[in-house]
Order: sequence, then C-alpha cells, then structure tokens
Amino acid sequence: MHSVDVRSVTKSWGVTTAVADVSFAVKQGHLTVLLGPSGCGKSTMLRMIAGLEEPTSGTIEIGGRDVAGLTGAARGVAMVFQSYALFPHLTVADNITFGLSVRGAPKAEIAARLARVAGVLGLEALLARKPAQLSGGQQQRVALGRALIAEAPVCLLDEPLSNLDAQLRQDLRREIRALQQRLGITMVYVTHDQTEAMSMADEVILMRAGRIEQQGAPADLYDQPATLFTARFIGGTPMSFLDLDDGRDGAVIIGTTGPALFAGPGKGRVLGLRPEDVTVDSEGAAGSIHAVVTAVEYLGGEALVTCMIGERPILARVRGKDVPAVGAAVGVRWQPSAAHIFEASSGRRVAAEIGSAVRSKLQTVSH
Repeated sequence: MHSVDVRSVTKSWGVTTAVADVSFAVKQGHLTVLLGPSGCGKSTMLRMIAGLEEPTSGTIEIGGRDVAGLTGAARGVAMVFQSYALFPHLTVADNITFGLSVRGAPKAEIAARLARVAGVLGLEALLARKPAQLSGGQQQRVALGRALIAEAPVCLLDEPLSNLDAQLRQDLRREIRALQQRLGITMVYVTHDQTEAMSMADEVILMRAGRIEQQGAPADLYDQPATLFTARFIGGTPMSFLDLDDGRDGAVIIGTTGPALFAGPGKGRVLGLRPEDVTVDSEGAAGSIHAVVTAVEYLGGEALVTCMIGERPILARVRGKDVPAVGAAVGVRWQPSAAHIFEASSGRRVAAEIGSAVRSKLQTVSH
C-alpha cells in the first residue's frame, strides 16, 4: 500500500516552474528522501504534500484519498521544519502537546501520549525546560516529538538537521532512522545532503531543476547512476570523469595514445570512476595506465591521491601507509565493472551494449 501518491504534479508561479510533472509513490512504513541542490523543487514538493502549497496541476493522494483543498491535519500529516519552530515561552511539554491542546483533546489522552513520546525520544528529564535551555539536538527532538504525538500516518521533515554540527547530525540520523523503523512511520525527508539520503533512506528521489533525475534504492543510485548529474551528486568523494577520444584501436582517454578501453568511438563520451575503485601501483605494472601523482590528501588510515592521465585528473583512495610521493610516476587500473560510461552531450548513461564492450575490453587492461 502506498501512503503517498504524487501524480503528474506541477507547481508554477507565473513563468517560473518550481516542480514540473513529477510523479512518485511512497510505500507505507518506508522512509523516502527527496534529495537535490538548492532550488531543485524538493521543499516545494514537500510543502504541497503538507498542504502548505497547492499544485498548479496534478493530484496528491495520501492513504488512497485525494487531499486537494485539505489542511495538513485533515490530510493526516505532521511536519518537522528546518527552523524547529518552537514557542520560546512554552515548556518542552507544552511545545510537544500544543497541537493536541488546540484541538481540544482530553487531558488524560494528552498526558498519555506525552509520556509515550518523551520516553521514545529521551526527553523525560527536559519537559519543564524552555527551548532556550536546550541544545540544538534537544530542540530537534522536541520538534520531532511534536510531530510524533499527533500520530499522523505520514511525517514530513524539511532539512531538519541542517542547523546542527557534523557529529550531532550523524547521531540524529541514526536516531531518526531507528525511530522510524521501530514505529513503522511513513516519512518523507527533504535534504541537500547526500550522506543523509544514503544512510537513512529506503528510496532516494534525486531532483534537478524541478524534475526527477533518478529514483531508487541508495545502492542503485550509487552503483548505477543514470546520468552525469547523478554520478556527480551521489558519493562522499567525487567521481572522477575522464573525457574519451578516438584512438587507433578504439576509445582512449583524451590526451593519451592508449590503451584502448573499448572497440568503439570514444569521442563525445565520458568515463566515470569512483576513487575506491581505482588502484595505484608501480609504473609499468601489468594492465595499468601510466599516470603522474599531482596531489595527496592524507586522512590517516587512508589518503586521496590525485593522478594525471594525459590531460585529465583521476582520484584514487589508497591506504594511508601506501601513499606515493607527489611527482611519482605510477600506474592506475580498475576492475571492468567499476567503469561508468556517459554521453557527454546528453549526460545519459551509455546503453548496455556499449557497457558490455567496455567490460570486455577493460578486462584485458586490468589483468
């Protein structure tokens, strides 16, 4: 069963289109992340699900019901905002229960729900405090508690961790994901941080310029990026992109004479490689391509090594104790399955038959 169905939704203001013909479904009990850079339309999409904005066209169904014209409460959604939106003059308990109090819920029911939510979020000792007496992480828990106490079928979160420091973001990512799984809540989570998306989501919907660029499980976007944009956006360390050219025996890395990577045209295509898939070894090692080390970023247990192949840089992740010197001549290689080939003009991943040729030819290069 789908908790949320978005069908051909468009949102425009005059000549400006923020969301263009977007469709997707969120499964019940799943955490779906809307991911993308600023201005891609992800927050606008979330606000339309919440009822804070109405679509210019298209429909949104929650729990199988068309929610056009309904308020957030009537839609059965709760929302956590980026700014937390806590009332500074109210205690933690009153902030969490504010919505229930306004709707006139019985005091006994309010008390029971408050005790349950405070216990889940570890807020029992903080209920009498004011927001100014709380840390950023504690304030975020209060905002989340206010959403959870409503017991709405769908919880919407709009970049809830962006105001926190790195360590606290990591801690709360784990807490929110564990809470969502334990309670079986359906969550739609907006972020520009691909680490949040990859570590938390059942499904990621990557948006660009108001449209869906690619959607699927985090591993699908990482292992099989459908476009250059996806390949650049997904991954903690950037993918390396090497422009290809036509060589005597097939496609070669531009600025080199070979070896040929596959027996087809290379001009107009781009080779993508993730740093962890690139091996650096001694110059002239069997199956390697000649390169020169131009930079080393030492990170302790590992290091990021930048090498130049012809006119193009390539990143490799190596063990910290195996770092080559800057200026060293080295060989680089990769497994055939690690290569991603894209059309430079459209940015689309090359068809399966080209990928097959790449794998076949690279097999001879890497062994």
